[in-house]
Amino acid sequence: MRTISIVVQNLKCSGCASTIENKLNHLFNIANVDIDVENSIVMFDYADELALLDAKETLKILGYPEAGEVNSFGTKAKSFMSCAMGKMS
Repeated sequence: MRTISIVVQNLKCSGCASTIENKLNHLFNIANVDIDVENSIVMFDYADELALLDAKETLKILGYPEAGEVNSFGTKAKSFMSCAMGKMS
């Protein structure tokens, strides 16, 4: 397994972190998910490039695209909903 740190957009609080951690931990070949909210960093171990692409796509779908990617109003709205769901769980 290899480890990666990804700077993401829209990561604001522990609710966001909870949602991200929960979703990534359920992906195949992803392990040891850790979130640094203060610096907007998502860290995890991945087995292969397919797992990495799956994790990045999951982050984007949740509303937390990688820094430098398009961050539309729709993406920001998704992150708001993900954040709220994370706070409830």
